[in-house]
Amino acid sequence: MADEQTEMPDSTAVRTALWRAMHVRVDPPPHVLEDEIGLRLAAPGDDWRRRPDMEPHVTSALRAAVVTRSRFIEDLIADQADRGVTQYVILGAGLDTFAQRRPEIASRLRVFEVDQPGPQAWKRHRLVELGYGIPDWLHLVPVDFEASEDWLEQLAAAGFEPGRPTVVVSTGVTMYLTKDATAATLRQIAGLAPGSTLAMTFLLPAELLDDADRPGLRASKEGAQASGTPFISFYSPPEMLALAREAGFEDARHVPGASLAHRYFARRTDGLRPSSGEDLLLATT
Repeated sequence: MADEQTEMPDSTAVRTALWRAMHVRVDPPPHVLEDEIGLRLAAPGDDWRRRPDMEPHVTSALRAAVVTRSRFIEDLIADQADRGVTQYVILGAGLDTFAQRRPEIASRLRVFEVDQPGPQAWKRHRLVELGYGIPDWLHLVPVDFEASEDWLEQLAAAGFEPGRPTVVVSTGVTMYLTKDATAATLRQIAGLAPGSTLAMTFLLPAELLDDADRPGLRASKEGAQASGTPFISFYSPPEMLALAREAGFEDARHVPGASLAHRYFARRTDGLRPSSGEDLLLATT
């Protein structure tokens, strides 16, 4: 195996995993999502909570936003599994841990995690090393996007059946892609079997954010730029809906982050609320 240091997931994927763990360790119950497996996979060292991007109060809204979108996706998957959908594709899987945390649902599905070959090999190694293994219903699908490999072709080679209804999820990815690349991905997903569902997050332009959340977006942009993975695409909700409909989706809906904040945080008394700025596209074929 290649040098692990060069194969590790990017800093954004690691940060997201650590924020999910921070929610469990810092925020009082009830927890919107319980995920410390990503922390185990990342193994950031004993001093990880002293990192500047882990400061509990400064990052609370961003941390809450991350667990909110993860919880929404998991609720969606559970609902679709109950409806008889049997395939789940995660684009840009990173340190996603659904398969390890929710095997009672995941084992009813064929789960396909799509990611770059290096991070995928690293994750496979870590899952085996930590004793989770790779069950026969979990497929880690390496796709070299930089070499323009077709992810649908790679999925089919891994056993994916395009004729079966599928849930496809892409979270925390569109800001790193050109709008043309996202439009192309939408067209590919829109061509899947009728009854398939896409959930895709997207970042709003700064002018559509609450005033209090604009500094957080600015800090995130600067951090992404410094890490070599700059944010390049932002979407208004009408723009994202138009892209989905032009791609061929029969039904496309905008799910505001504020509506999810109300769903998962309305009864909290500790003041924890997710930041504004990341919304979802929910579309069906």
